[in-house]
Order: sequence, then structure tokens, then C-alpha cells
Amino acid sequence: MPSESTLGIYIHVPFCVRKCPYCDFYSVPQTAERMEQYGTALCRFLRQMQTDLPVDTIYFGGGTPSLLPVSLLEEILQTIDKTVSLQQPEITLECNPATVNRETLRQLREIGINRLSIGVQSLSDVQLKRLGRLHDAKTAIETVEQAAAAGFQNLSCDVMLALPKQTTAELQGTLTQLTALPIQHISAYLLKVEPETPFASMNWVQQLPDEDATADFYLQTVETLQAAGFLQYEISNFAKAGYESRHNCKYWNCEPYLGFGASAHSCYGGKRFYVPSDLQAFCAAETQPTVLEDDNPCTREEQILLGLRLRKGIPCSWLHTEQLQKLQRYAAGGLVEFLNDRVALTPKGCLVSNAILAEIL
Repeated sequence: MPSESTLGIYIHVPFCVRKCPYCDFYSVPQTAERMEQYGTALCRFLRQMQTDLPVDTIYFGGGTPSLLPVSLLEEILQTIDKTVSLQQPEITLECNPATVNRETLRQLREIGINRLSIGVQSLSDVQLKRLGRLHDAKTAIETVEQAAAAGFQNLSCDVMLALPKQTTAELQGTLTQLTALPIQHISAYLLKVEPETPFASMNWVQQLPDEDATADFYLQTVETLQAAGFLQYEISNFAKAGYESRHNCKYWNCEPYLGFGASAHSCYGGKRFYVPSDLQAFCAAETQPTVLEDDNPCTREEQILLGLRLRKGIPCSWLHTEQLQKLQRYAAGGLVEFLNDRVALTPKGCLVSNAILAEIL
């Protein structure tokens, strides 16, 4: 396992105005009382951390973290600051455009949040309605512009690909508008219909584009974003130079992180563990409840699995001869590339990454 020099802190905020029909992350309806109780519990558990741990990323995920009152977010950040040793941290907050305004964004920047991940998903009002989003395209664009005006110089937007009835022109419209905005990072995900979500019960799987169309949407996205200066650094992530998500890179590089909040995961101290998805139990506990998931994480196999998600790939020395020979066959088909004693998947290879990894592992 890599040395635990600096670590990230992930904070799960399990509140939503309304759950999106494609989402399978843990969330519950928000109330002021629930959020206050949750913030109190979070701060209690954060104060129980080992003091002076060097921390260089903090990530508020959800749910909808932008629903939390700014005063509560400030209290959480102050608690972290008093407990650990912050090392010029990247502090990210996931943000739903329907939950913030110009003043909220100014306050978020004032309390020290320096990166927003904005859930745009599409700039087609038709698609946003199908996806059950609370905002329209105009609101999403205004949110980005207002965030930049508030002083945010590190902005990321999420976009979904291969949606039902999506056309290449519609996707191109979203990508063209997005890349013209004052943002530095884009996460582009293929829509996946998760079990036990409303979309699963509505049989959305049958409405998704076929494999060939999905591949075309993905490669169109890679090409468009790279032409606009957003270089692909992970299967689903693109950034202008120097704006890669430092926090998410910890996951892919098998670096340590501590998770706080109901449903949060951690990889720290040679173990992987998680907090049960139970808001009431979380708030009532004296110490954060956790369940051991893996007492030997970050094996070489896992490092290969995660490292090949990254466009920089992995050292060839991590692989034995038979694995390298298999990858060389994929290289002949344009799915893998070898460069300076490293091996990486190409964008076409990313599309079939699961099959490639299954064969070599």
C-alpha cells in the first residue's frame, strides 16, 4: 500500500430535495432538524480523528451537499481545521444548480471551499426533464457563471452520455456550451440503470442506445473535449492542465482517505471499511459506526485494476509476461498503448476496459 503521507477526507451528505430516478447512492429527504443533528454528529466524529494528520483534500459528496446551510458547512470545515494539519487543501463541494444562488455561492467561497462539482448532466431541457432533474439548462449555465463571478477558479461539471433518444447533435450542443463556460474540469459518465432504482422499474435499460451508439457517444465526447483543451486523465474525467481532481485521484492511485457520514467509505491504516447507511444510527452513536470491508486492500491486482482507469496507465513492471503478451495483442487492435515502460488503455480501450481487465486478471 502506498505510504500514508497525506490523506483525503470524504464527507457524505445524504440529503436530497428529491431523489433522482437513476441514483442508487444513499440519501433521505432533507429537513432542517435532520441536517442539524447530522452536522453535530459529523463534528463529534471528526474531533475523534488522530490529531495532526496531514490532509490535502476534503470532498463533500452526496446526496446534495449544497443543501447544507453554509453555517453548518463552515462549522464542519473549522472542526477539521482544528483537528488535522491541512496542507493547502483542495476542498470540493458537489452542487445541484437548483439549490444555490449568487449569494450562496459567494458565501461558499468565503468559508474556504475552493472547488465545486456542479451536477449539470445535460444542457438539453428535454433530457433534464427525462432525468428527473430539478434545474433547466439556463439555471445550470447561470450557476456556473455565478460561481466563477464569486471567485471559484476550479469548477467541474458532470455530464451524462448515451441517454435514451439522445442524438449526436444534442450531445454536441451540450459539450460545446459546456466547454465555452469558465470551467476547468468535466466528468462524463455513461448512464447506467442501477438495480432497484425507479429507472430500473421503468425498464429504462431497454431504452438505452445500443453498444455501437454508446461507443460513438463516448468517443465523440473524448474527441470534443480534448479539442477544447480538456485532456482525458481517467476513463470518465477530463481536465485542463493542472485541474485534475486531486481527491478522486487518491481512489485510483490507492492513496489513503477517511470517510465520514452515513454510507461513507474509507481506505486507511491498511484496511478498507465503511459506515452503514443508517442516518438515525449514525446520529445516535458516540463514535462513528464502521464495518470492516477488506483487511488487505490495495493489492497489486487492485492497483492494476484502478491504475488502468487512468490514461497515464501503469508501469509494465507491475505485470508478468503472460499479461503483457495479452495486452500487446490488444495494442495491435488499437485498444492499448505502450509508452516509456508504461501501458495504458486508449479511449477505444476504455470502452471495453472490463473485458480487458477480466482477461489479464
